[in-house]
Amino acid sequence: MQIQTVIAIINEKGGTGKTTIAGMLIKYLVTTARTPILAVDADSNANLNEVIGLEFSETIGNSREEMKKGKVPSGMTKDVFMEMKLQQAIVEADGFDLVVMGQPEGAGCYCAANSLLTRFLERLTDNYPYIVMDNEAGMEHISRLTTKNVDVLLLVSDTSRRGLQAAIRINDLAKDLNIGVGKSYLIINQFKDALPDSALQLLDESDLELAGTIPEDKTVYEYDLKGRPTIEMSEDSQTIKEAFKIFEKIVN
Repeated sequence: MQIQTVIAIINEKGGTGKTTIAGMLIKYLVTTARTPILAVDADSNANLNEVIGLEFSETIGNSREEMKKGKVPSGMTKDVFMEMKLQQAIVEADGFDLVVMGQPEGAGCYCAANSLLTRFLERLTDNYPYIVMDNEAGMEHISRLTTKNVDVLLLVSDTSRRGLQAAIRINDLAKDLNIGVGKSYLIINQFKDALPDSALQLLDESDLELAGTIPEDKTVYEYDLKGRPTIEMSEDSQTIKEAFKIFEKIVN
C-alpha cells in the first residue's frame, strides 16, 4: 500500500485566506509531481472549487440526504446507491480530484448514511498519496472528531493577536483530544510588517511551530474579484514563491 500524507487546513475565523492557501498547496503538489491528489472541501460554505478552477454538481451531504429520505431507486441497494453517488461527486482535474462534503439539509439521525459514507470514503482515499482537506473556520469539527488522523495540521492566521491566540487554542485542543495529528504548523498569511514582540512571545510560549509567512499580495485580491482561480497565479509571484518555500519544509 502506498504511503499517504493527509494535510488538513483550518483556522478559527474567516478572512485569513485559508482556502487560498489550500489552493496554493494543491498547486505546489501538482508542480512537484506529488500526484494524484484528493482535494476535500469540508467547509459547509464550499468555495475551494473556485480557487482551483472546478465546478461541482454533487456533494456528499446531498447524497446522504437522498439516502436518508428514501430516494434510493427501486431494485438498488443502499450500498450500491451510495457508491454510485460518491463516484458522481468526484470532480476530476489534471493531477488532482475534488470532493465537496456539503452539509445535511435538516435535523435527524444520519448514523446509517454516515457509516456507509465513511466506508466508501476510506476506500476512495486509499487511491491518493496526498489528501488536502480544507476545513471550515472554527473548532467545532475538531471537538466532534471530524478532523482526525492527519499527518500535517496547517493553522492559518493573520498577524493579529486574536488570530494567533485562536491558532494556538486550536492546536492545544487537537492535542488534548488526541485526534492523531502528526505535526502542527502555523502559517501567517497576508503578512505586511514584522511581528510585534507580543506576538512573538505568544508563539514562543506555545509549542506551535511557525512554518513561515506569506506576504499580502494585491494579485490575490484581483484574481478573487475577477473570479479567476488563484491556482493559475504565476510561479514567479512572490506570494507563490513564499508559499512554495513553506510547503517544501512541511510536506514529505
